[in-house]
Amino acid sequence: MTDLPSILVTTGEPAGIGPDIALALAQRDHRCRLAFAGDPEMLAQRAERLGLDVRITPLVTEPRPHRAGEMQVVAHPLAAPVVPGRLNSANAGYVLSMLNTAIDGCLNGTYQAMVTAPLQKSVIADTGIAFSGHTEYLAERTGAEHPVMLLVAGTLRVALATTHIPLAAVPSAIHGAGLVQTLRVLNQGLQTRFRMPAPRILVLGLNPHAGESGHLGREEIETIAPAIAAARHLEIDARGPLPADTAFTPHALADADAVLAMYHDQGLPVLKHAGFGRGVNITLGIPIVRTSVDHGTALDLAGTGHADSGSLAAALDLALECVA
Repeated sequence: MTDLPSILVTTGEPAGIGPDIALALAQRDHRCRLAFAGDPEMLAQRAERLGLDVRITPLVTEPRPHRAGEMQVVAHPLAAPVVPGRLNSANAGYVLSMLNTAIDGCLNGTYQAMVTAPLQKSVIADTGIAFSGHTEYLAERTGAEHPVMLLVAGTLRVALATTHIPLAAVPSAIHGAGLVQTLRVLNQGLQTRFRMPAPRILVLGLNPHAGESGHLGREEIETIAPAIAAARHLEIDARGPLPADTAFTPHALADADAVLAMYHDQGLPVLKHAGFGRGVNITLGIPIVRTSVDHGTALDLAGTGHADSGSLAAALDLALECVA
């Protein structure tokens, strides 16, 4: 069992569905050594509330595959008691401490990948900590200069040129050098994580109809098209800029391995419509393997037994594929 991968799952915002779906994940056998970061007492209380029979223990040293019904926990104590569905900024440090443990463990080789349940960005921001999301935090902690968010649902893969910024800030955030670097990271990630020797990438325009030859905006002409040309000079098979309203048609996608969208809500609604509940968020451009769910904390579902753990299971499966 010396080659058995070790994966750490962070259980996310404790008032959300993160603990629920982590507990559901523990109910199945898995072909890896699986650990969960969280507060053991809180997890035990949530399991009781959900009517789940889970044996919660500290992480054991024996390297063996995960067995259904057990939950090996890397203990992190909550700062304040948790009521499902009710946010408490006192637990912001708890959420970040789980992330730090997972990141440090992946960097030092204790874990081969980390899988993250959803967190509530506002809870962390309310404490005065500048936090815009997992992707940016992972990049800062690992020293990565250019992380890229890639969402995966089956064969559909959508990467983002910009992530969690206001829509009004998107045009000024898109520049040629940044787009070329994004395409380099995306191309390399598809090669290394997904084992595609020559990935084909469709690049969307920023404006409707990809700018309509400059009549609806000039970003395509002045920034995006030159970046695509520069990427092609680096032997990256990037194509576009393409109108977002036609790039996701079956005919266009048949000749593509990934799509690069210019902003969050340009590409992700399509992906989530195609595979919500089965989608996976993977961070490219960082020196560790990190996958996550395609949804938020769903506070209204926390502790109800109605949360769907499919995306977390898919995230674990993809992490295992990446480290195989």
